[in-house]
Amino acid sequence: MIKKLIYATFLLSLLVAIYLAYVFTNRGNLVWLLYSEGMPVMVEEIAAGLGIPWGMDFLDRDTLIYTERSGTIGVLDLPSGQYQTIKQLDNLFHKGECGLLDVKVSPDYDANRLVYFTYAKDISGGGNTSLAVARVENNKISDWTDLFIAKHDSTDDFRHCGSRITFDDQNHLFISTGDRGHRPNSQELSNHAGKIIRLNLDGTVPEDNPFVGVENAQNEIWSYGHRNPQGLFYDKTTERLWSNEHGPLGGDEVNLINAGQNYGWPVVSHGKDYGTGAKIGEGPEKAGMERPYKIWNPSIAPAGLLVYRGTDLTEWEGNLFSTALAQRHLNRLVLDSTGRVIFEERLLEELRDRFRAIIQNDAGEIYVSTDNGRILKLSFADEVKASRFNIFNHIDVPGFYLSFEINYLLSN
Repeated sequence: MIKKLIYATFLLSLLVAIYLAYVFTNRGNLVWLLYSEGMPVMVEEIAAGLGIPWGMDFLDRDTLIYTERSGTIGVLDLPSGQYQTIKQLDNLFHKGECGLLDVKVSPDYDANRLVYFTYAKDISGGGNTSLAVARVENNKISDWTDLFIAKHDSTDDFRHCGSRITFDDQNHLFISTGDRGHRPNSQELSNHAGKIIRLNLDGTVPEDNPFVGVENAQNEIWSYGHRNPQGLFYDKTTERLWSNEHGPLGGDEVNLINAGQNYGWPVVSHGKDYGTGAKIGEGPEKAGMERPYKIWNPSIAPAGLLVYRGTDLTEWEGNLFSTALAQRHLNRLVLDSTGRVIFEERLLEELRDRFRAIIQNDAGEIYVSTDNGRILKLSFADEVKASRFNIFNHIDVPGFYLSFEINYLLSN
């Protein structure tokens, strides 16, 4: 028995040494190995110690720009994992769910060096979801310009600012706004709260927006009846615009967004009132209002959204991914040809992280951010990469746990 304990101690020490050697000689700390559709997927920690990385996008192959709700704009060097702040935003309404929100690099960034941001602009002590554009070059920001400021009664309510940005392939951008904690806003076309907004890249209004010329309606509105959509993604392959949004107590949704349509809030909802548990509005459905393509009940608190299109993680082609804050996982939805959900999988629950933003690079690798300040990369694990991980039963980054499985001990 003593020999077995000595051998176990030696083997355990060897495993720890191999793990530490991997950690300190590779650019990313190996966090997890998962299997989905039989496909091995390696999860690496690319950066840690950030605030809450709310939005992120790629400036180039090796550089990621990110936002933190507190107002920090930073850049991350992917090969080294080093990051730096390049701007601290002022005139910011940073309260509760509001602050500096999403960031998206211009489709023509190589030519114009422009980057778009959404944030809650401080107007007389209240917060209005706004869209700005700035020039980002050589880790410096200049020429910050507001292109859009949501019109509604300025409020100091800390809830439901939205907001995500996505581009279509016709030189338009879409942004999402929340109802700002005032439910009637979402059904009122006279304001921008609780809406999906469609603009030209220079901030002007496209002539074919559905409410152009409609009396008492804001021309920028693309769809309405939203509560707090924090995920927005245009899939260029199918030419579909997807959104996810937070429901109340239950009733989180994924919606296929179409021009001029009413998505129901607060007339209809699959959730209940937080305070009383009572139903909201007239029930879960009503004629003339769009039905969700997916309902999460209980809530997962969806945030970022992505339709995967790539060659690295081939089994996920066309799948819709939503990050989850409350239920702490990466949610994978398989869609049929019409966009209907036919299968759901919950990934990375073991890490116990609140997952926030999600993006994909040109190589087909997926990056996600977490509310404890990490940025993780998901990529295909070939046999060599998988074997590095399979030395252990599972490995978690410092601050979590490290466990081993030594089958030899009990079998000899």
